[in-house]
This record gives sequence, structure tokens and C-alpha cells, in this order.
Amino acid sequence: MLLAIDVGNTSITFGVFDNEVLITSFNIKTSKNSTIEQFHSNLFNKLSEKSLDSNRITASIISSVVPELKDVLADTVKNVTGLDPIEVSHTSRTDMPILYDFPEEVGADRIVNSVAAFNIFKTSTIVVDFGTATTFDCVSADGEYMGGAIAPGIKISSDALSQHTSKLPEVSIKKPENIIGRNTVESMQAGIFYGYVSLVDGMIGRLKNSMDTEPAVVSTGGFSEIITEESEMIQHADKYLTLKGLNILFKLNG
Repeated sequence: MLLAIDVGNTSITFGVFDNEVLITSFNIKTSKNSTIEQFHSNLFNKLSEKSLDSNRITASIISSVVPELKDVLADTVKNVTGLDPIEVSHTSRTDMPILYDFPEEVGADRIVNSVAAFNIFKTSTIVVDFGTATTFDCVSADGEYMGGAIAPGIKISSDALSQHTSKLPEVSIKKPENIIGRNTVESMQAGIFYGYVSLVDGMIGRLKNSMDTEPAVVSTGGFSEIITEESEMIQHADKYLTLKGLNILFKLNG
């Protein structure tokens, strides 16, 4: 079985695959100060909760956008499974040419998502990943990574609104009952939620015009489901897209 690990700025997602089947997945909070012992305990306990024996894991692959955790997580995986994990980077075999000016600047998660989306849809794609930042990644009909755009994530935007104003509170991110808010909280939720949907749809529209094709549009990440429900541009939501991409890349690099 394969242990796939997606390290983001907010959370770390683990997935266990048996060939093509994702058996289970779970998250732990990202902490740059965590020790090998803490990660070891978290990972071992999570696998135990899922009734999975670490001895059944025969390989591991990691995608990380947090350099500070690179060695700690690699050592954790080695301690728990006895394996040295494969680490995804711009030098990994992807079978996807990277057309970025500086390929080393492309986040591993963006590469993984793009590979997954192209393998699934077999056509030009736009991937929208709702993480700490929201990324838009474009893949050509020939399977080339074209580049994309990066915007502040919806949680960052919401936090900034309350932190930089004296009278506005923190609010939960959700679709409000009314787009015309009738109180402060509802007004903020309307602006944050519908404003973000408009940002996403506007960006996708502009990207599609620049690509000059009719790409498949897929979303992933923490807020993908609620935004996709309201979006007029996103066609598919797949919260396991990054894990699926890691499984694909393991087969190319394992």
C-alpha cells in the first residue's frame, strides 16, 4: 500500500492507497515546530484508528509547500514505515512539460494537481485549489503545464477583514441566506462568500479566454465544495485530487 502525504500551510493530508483505490484519508494541523516524535505519534495513532498496520505500507510519496517540514516528515515516515519517501519537485518525472519561466518556483501541489486533472479528464484543464492561498493552474490540450494565478485564500481574506477593521467581527465562512445582508455578520458573509465566488468565476473566465480552448474546470481544497455549488464556471469538485495525483506520480517515480 502507498502512503501519500500532501503538506499544506494549514493542514497535512494523508491518504492510503491500495493500487488505484483510496482506502482512507485523514488530516492533521500543520505545525512548523512539530518534532519527529510528535508527527510519529500523530501518524501512528491515525493509522491505528483506521485499523491500518504500518507494516502494510510498502511505499510513500510526499508533496510539500512547507520547506521547514521536509526533513522532519521524511524522518517520520522512515520511523513509522521503515521507508524513505519519494519527494515531489519540479525535477520529478511527471510526463508533463512545465512551461513556467522558472520551473523550480512551481509549488509541488500545483504540479501534482495538474497531473491528476489531466490524467482524469484527458483534455485541457483549469484546476482551482482552495487552500491557504487559492491557486489557478492551467494545462494545455497537449498536457503541458502552462502556469496560472495565485490569489489570497478565502480564509485569509476573511481574517484580514476583521483584523484590519475596528468594528467588524470574525465570521464563519458560509453562504448567507441573503445576498443583501440585514446585519453586520450577514453583510460580511455575503461580501466574503459571493465576492469570492465572483473572483473565482471571473478568473476562470479570463483564463479560459487566454487558453483559447474549452478546458475542464475542477476544484479541490478545503472550501471547494461550497464555492463550487455556487460557481457558474467550475464543473467538478474533487477533494481527493491532490492525493490522486500523488498516486499517479508514485507510479512514474517509484
